Amino acid sequence: MRVCFFVITNMSQSSQFSLLKQRRFGPFFWTQFFGAFNDNVFKTALLTILTYDTVNWTDLDPGFLNNLIPGLFILPFVLFSATAGQLADKFEKSRLVRYVKLLEIAIMCVAAFGWATHNLWLLVAAVVGMGLHSTMFGPVKYAYLPQHLKQDELVGGNGVIEMGTFVGILIGEVLGAVLVVHKPWGLELVAAGTIAVAIIGWMTSRAVPHSPAAQADLKINWNPFTETVRNIRFTKHNRPVFLSVLGNSWFWFYGALLLAQFPLYAKSILHGGHDVFVLLLTAFSLGIGAGSLLCERLSGHKVEIGLVPFGSIGLSLFGFDLYLASLSYVNVAPVDAFGFLAQHGAVRIVFDCVMIGVFGGFYIVPLFAMIQTRCDPQHISRTIAGMNIMNAVFMVGAALVAMLLLKSGFTIPQLFAATAVLNLLVAIYIFSVVQEFLIRFVAWLLIHTVYRVRLENAEIIPEKGAAVLVCNHVSYVDAIVIMAASPRPVRFVMDHRIFKIPVLSWIFRTARVIPIAPAKEDPARMEKAFDEIAHALEEGDLVCIFPEGKLTGTGEMNEFKGGIKKIIDRTPVPVIPMALRGLWGSFWTRSDGNPFERKFNRGLRSKLALVVGNSVAPDAATPEFLYEQVRDLRGEWK
Repeated sequence: MRVCFFVITNMSQSSQFSLLKQRRFGPFFWTQFFGAFNDNVFKTALLTILTYDTVNWTDLDPGFLNNLIPGLFILPFVLFSATAGQLADKFEKSRLVRYVKLLEIAIMCVAAFGWATHNLWLLVAAVVGMGLHSTMFGPVKYAYLPQHLKQDELVGGNGVIEMGTFVGILIGEVLGAVLVVHKPWGLELVAAGTIAVAIIGWMTSRAVPHSPAAQADLKINWNPFTETVRNIRFTKHNRPVFLSVLGNSWFWFYGALLLAQFPLYAKSILHGGHDVFVLLLTAFSLGIGAGSLLCERLSGHKVEIGLVPFGSIGLSLFGFDLYLASLSYVNVAPVDAFGFLAQHGAVRIVFDCVMIGVFGGFYIVPLFAMIQTRCDPQHISRTIAGMNIMNAVFMVGAALVAMLLLKSGFTIPQLFAATAVLNLLVAIYIFSVVQEFLIRFVAWLLIHTVYRVRLENAEIIPEKGAAVLVCNHVSYVDAIVIMAASPRPVRFVMDHRIFKIPVLSWIFRTARVIPIAPAKEDPARMEKAFDEIAHALEEGDLVCIFPEGKLTGTGEMNEFKGGIKKIIDRTPVPVIPMALRGLWGSFWTRSDGNPFERKFNRGLRSKLALVVGNSVAPDAATPEFLYEQVRDLRGEWK
């Protein structure tokens, strides 16, 4: 089978960075940015001082502390996320954000006293406090975005938020690692700086716009354990959302296990100073920021969960290569960052860290957007809270697994390899259970390299509710083009003979395509198809049919059959006409000549277009009228 790819473009979309200029997004972005920044100035400063100046603070093993402290940071997620999610659903969000930022100021004052008195356990208590701060902010953070962004802005908005978060993490980690070893004022600079940043975050939070409560009459259950169980049970009813939550939590297991090893990896394996540790953090954070931003371009401004398997493949591939690259690194002399980069194999190690970050962005951003768009709007904060609980459990699990494997004799590079293999196994499980991820990946893959698809008027496709899409039938891959271009999942009605084509049949079956046959050929199959269509529309799905009933053999449209009228009479819903342009004469059509020769004649970057027309009311949706609409949308470009 020939694999082909497309690039979908929609030039009418504005840059995701334009959101930063708008009050509905900008103040909230900067509030979360300064929160992530401050978390990591503090945590990294503490981890750095315990790694490179251990004897002056404690006699505990630094490897143990490097896994214990991140575990303590996320402990509040386990204990308080259920309560935080309820508060975020019950109360207006901008006020909650301001209270959380006041809490951050208080915690940083406690930490400053710990730095001043050289009290390790007071600093550890502040780590737990910052974990509580993040626990309270998390459900507000991801429930806020769907209230203020349109659906076609969600991927871009989430991408900017994730980019901002990881850039904040990066700058915070770099600054924390650099400031704390500054002589003679390192500890004082960290103490004063974190208080100042907390105050700046509170000031930006005052400009966050009003965000109404999702369920103001919610009765708070103050028992975190029973509420946690109830939240997870509620989320499990929506299987795609639950498995998206599970996939999200796995990412944090992967990331927590990887990042927790970086200080000792830089010191013991790469024989570098703390600036080599900073370099690795920089590479990873820049990668994940870049991957998060690229999601909007690669997804065509829609929630494209097909990027999730793509991201997962990259996480395993480059995670395992980081293990291999570490084995080829032979330097044993102490080096700084520049000396490290001059060593054989160093560039490969840095490149692997960047690419793990990039593919991590591809993985995580669509998952967040899918959770936001597919869960109950009145329950979104509690769903996010449930996700945070699972994230915390997975991250604690990552710390325990890392400590156990290191104690049993694993080296840090071997730990990277084990994580990459585990990631592959988890991905296989998730994508085999919820095949929508995999089918969207195949569709995305098939339409993103050779062809350029221009999508026009996609906003007409309704974000919610049932509708019938009607389109001209040009090629064997019409459904795949529409599937990849649609912002929502689509149930296709397709001739049973096309449905049975090898390889494509697996794609169509996984996408829950409804096969249909002519009445004179198989009346029972036809009636079964109409029953399935009616059921899908009653469930609020989008259903796409090709009313011509067969592929064109000339490039011209065939007449529309009466099946569309039967569908609409049975289930009156809006009808959306669409037209495919530019596919005729391609490899996948019935045009004359050798298909491979046709492909080469069209060139490697041939253009296609999918044009969406205005919605047609059910009583006006006759086959003749819809034929005219689709023909006009297609124009002369076949």
